[in-house]
Amino acid sequence: MAKRDYYEILGVSKDADAAVIKKAYRKTAIKYHPDKNPGDREAEENFKEAAEAYEVLSDPDKRARYDRFGHAGVSGNGGFGGGGMSMEDIMEQFSDIFGGSPFDTFFGGGATRSRRGGGVRGSNLRIKVSLTLEEIAKGTTKKIKVKKQIKCDTCNGTGAKDSGSVSSCGTCGGSGYVRQIRSTFLGQMQTTSACPTCGGRGQVVTAKCNNCKGEGRVFDHKTIEIEIPAGVEEGMQLSMRGQGNAGQQGGPSGDLLINIEEKPHDHLKRDGANIIYDLYLNFADAALGTSVEVPTIEGNVKIKIPAGTQGGKIFRLKGKGLPVVQSYQQGDQLIHVSVWTPKKITPQEKEILEKMRKMDNFTPTPTKSDKGFFEKMKDYFNS
Repeated sequence: MAKRDYYEILGVSKDADAAVIKKAYRKTAIKYHPDKNPGDREAEENFKEAAEAYEVLSDPDKRARYDRFGHAGVSGNGGFGGGGMSMEDIMEQFSDIFGGSPFDTFFGGGATRSRRGGGVRGSNLRIKVSLTLEEIAKGTTKKIKVKKQIKCDTCNGTGAKDSGSVSSCGTCGGSGYVRQIRSTFLGQMQTTSACPTCGGRGQVVTAKCNNCKGEGRVFDHKTIEIEIPAGVEEGMQLSMRGQGNAGQQGGPSGDLLINIEEKPHDHLKRDGANIIYDLYLNFADAALGTSVEVPTIEGNVKIKIPAGTQGGKIFRLKGKGLPVVQSYQQGDQLIHVSVWTPKKITPQEKEILEKMRKMDNFTPTPTKSDKGFFEKMKDYFNS
């Protein structure tokens, strides 16, 4: 099922500013929060959908890509999606909205539950992928070898020397969070936050792993398979959730951000979904008409050039362009005709041109008598 428009999900216009978007998300999140709608699967999906919309629209770069390319500009294989986020992911990512507020109290503190054993999230990893027009037309799969931080195999990402080197945190009692009572204009309210001692993990390491020095991760090379959808454009960014650098001490991995670059083609140029080809004809062929082969993304095709074709004429090959991302539309190939005039001519060619210039009946559209001269010229040019 196609994804809904992010602006529609939050109920805001496309020119809404950051404050309006944040307010709209808070309102939507309160409406569909699972603690307010226990057991309601539809409400939970709406809650995640709203989080996905806010994650994109609250980020100026992601919002700009979404406005230009739609959903394909902000998600790829394994990309961000409401269905791929757990409740802890959402609470952790948007803690500035959920944490330490009346929102937390209204729903029993559920909004600030800490991810026990979560550690520190890894950083995002950014790479560039260069594609040919042929790859863009069909979509492709790329295998890219990247150097990144991966989970330490020795300690399984915990950062501890062995199982005996991990103990329950004394500050939070192993829960990963601490509760506080504070006074507000609504009265006393209870809030929760990540434990400052263990960082929300609920455990502390007493002896560090010798391989990763307590980080829970090490540098290594990894081959990642990336699925590129058809029709992507230069400057578009795709993302693969969880394929970035590994987190510290078992924390979640960051994302892999893929920036698209286009390799120049020897003969074709891109204009959105359309493909442009510059066809140069000598004026004998343009006057008399001919058949020529022109390159397309799918190989050469033969087209007919009618007699009397003028410079600047554009021929259209329907459906020979590129697909439009997240659409069934297909671009065309546009063939721009330029009539080529030689800089140097032979004495015989000059004589023919002089005779033609002096003809009383010479007109832009050649007559039968004109054609005799053009035929001779065509023989010279093609010899």
